[in-house]
Amino acid sequence: MKVFRKKSVHQINSEEAPAHEAMHKVLTVRDLTFFGIAAIIGAGSFSSIGSACFSGGPAVIFLFIICAVACGFTAMCYADFATRVPASGSAYTYAYVSFGELAAWIIGWALLMEYSIGNIYVAFSWSGYFVNLIESCGLHIPAWLTNNYSDAHQAFLDGTEGKLSNAWNTAPIIAGLRFIIDLPAIMINILVTWLVYVGTKESRNASNMMVVIKLAIILLVIIVGASYVDIDNWTPFMPNQFSGVMAGVSGVFFAYIGFDAVSTLAEESKDPQRDLPRGMIYSLIICTIVFIILALVLTGMVSYTALNVSDPLAEVFALKGIKWMLFIVSIAAVVAMTSVILVFQMGQPRIWMSMSRDGLLPKKFAEIHPKYKTPAFSTLVTGLVVGIPIFFVTPKFVLDFTSIGTLFAFVLVCGGVLILPRNMNAKEKGKFKMPYVNAKYIVPAITIVSLIIIFAKHASMIVNDDGSFNFPMLVFYLVWVIIAILSFIKNYSLIPVLGLLSCCYLLTGMGWTNWLMFGVWLAIGLVVYFMYGYRKSKLNIQ
Repeated sequence: MKVFRKKSVHQINSEEAPAHEAMHKVLTVRDLTFFGIAAIIGAGSFSSIGSACFSGGPAVIFLFIICAVACGFTAMCYADFATRVPASGSAYTYAYVSFGELAAWIIGWALLMEYSIGNIYVAFSWSGYFVNLIESCGLHIPAWLTNNYSDAHQAFLDGTEGKLSNAWNTAPIIAGLRFIIDLPAIMINILVTWLVYVGTKESRNASNMMVVIKLAIILLVIIVGASYVDIDNWTPFMPNQFSGVMAGVSGVFFAYIGFDAVSTLAEESKDPQRDLPRGMIYSLIICTIVFIILALVLTGMVSYTALNVSDPLAEVFALKGIKWMLFIVSIAAVVAMTSVILVFQMGQPRIWMSMSRDGLLPKKFAEIHPKYKTPAFSTLVTGLVVGIPIFFVTPKFVLDFTSIGTLFAFVLVCGGVLILPRNMNAKEKGKFKMPYVNAKYIVPAITIVSLIIIFAKHASMIVNDDGSFNFPMLVFYLVWVIIAILSFIKNYSLIPVLGLLSCCYLLTGMGWTNWLMFGVWLAIGLVVYFMYGYRKSKLNIQ
């Protein structure tokens, strides 16, 4: 079928843009590592980590480790692809090589959720910390200019008191509607869009500077916070059992999704086959260590029950009466989230550029600015895709929506490595090659032992408290058995198999509403593909 037509590795590697359309190759392994850190340490560590700690307690560190392991295996799959296919497009391009055009389109559509829609959540979080920062300097912005309309309306309906209800009650009424917008979130989106538009080198310099600042401040937060840790707060360590730990999967995984943005910068890397894999893996290791230590400090300073807030780092120091740290935390959060928005705002246009070059989107999306050497039109469209929904969506909706789309992309990347022929060539000096460990006996053995233990002693993992079956877990076990059988038959490589299983397991933490939203989103994407991309694809024309 034509929807499964593929591009070969040789074909993609031989597609070189004309000189006037080429982008500046200015990024080194240090720059790529910093971009990865810039994307990972942001809203996850300054915002969503609070709700994750609230649901899982101190044991949330296990979820960070699980997510890190899943992302680690996935990062190695990305790295393997980046070595074979050193081109922009990230998982979209990799899926085109392994699964074919339809899967590539679905991935490209799903990555829109990660980069553009994910940036909406980051912009909301940025706004909250920015308002705290300027208010600590004696300045004040009206509540109706610092909150989103949907949350303010819901607060009014619920009769709750606070900033949201204040925004609703004090907002001016224009044409019969209350005028409530998150102005700081809109302004940061405009500023970052402009920065990404004018050049990669400028974005790199800004990102590197912000990474140094936020790592230094986070180190200060950990050092100061550690002196206020009370080990009694770590008891109970897992207050809501393991199901409570897994309930924070959206928030914790959201903290990690930025590492794959590095792979979209292939065409601006000096040596993508060497530096892209290193940048992804280095940034992932550094950030995992930071997250685990940070989670232990937060849950040690105060009870986990006090962390269900949008600004947990500021909250713990406020509860401890350390007012001078509130100002520093706000600065760190503003810097950290600005760097996240910057990297995500760079990633999305480059995916659209790749899709446009393949004919799946109009040619306009692939245009390179003659002066700035950036995908100009795609960058502006990304700014609009992020900016317009800020007026009417809520942070919770965006968080859940983003995480499931990213996990879905990770599943296809790991699966794609299994489908491609194993790279049998000797490792070239300085270039990444994924270690091959035959999963033929290892995965089936682990599967049999694990399922015996689970079904014999942990039936609660497949049966809910009300006696109904845990359908997502049953599906996961079925997938697990199928992969184990295929591993035995096809001698699969162990690392991508573990990456695939890890990401599939994390998907079980998503609720049915998440899947419903994702299904609707994919349906819209398929309509767009069959109305335009299917007919205009270069593989269809050839």
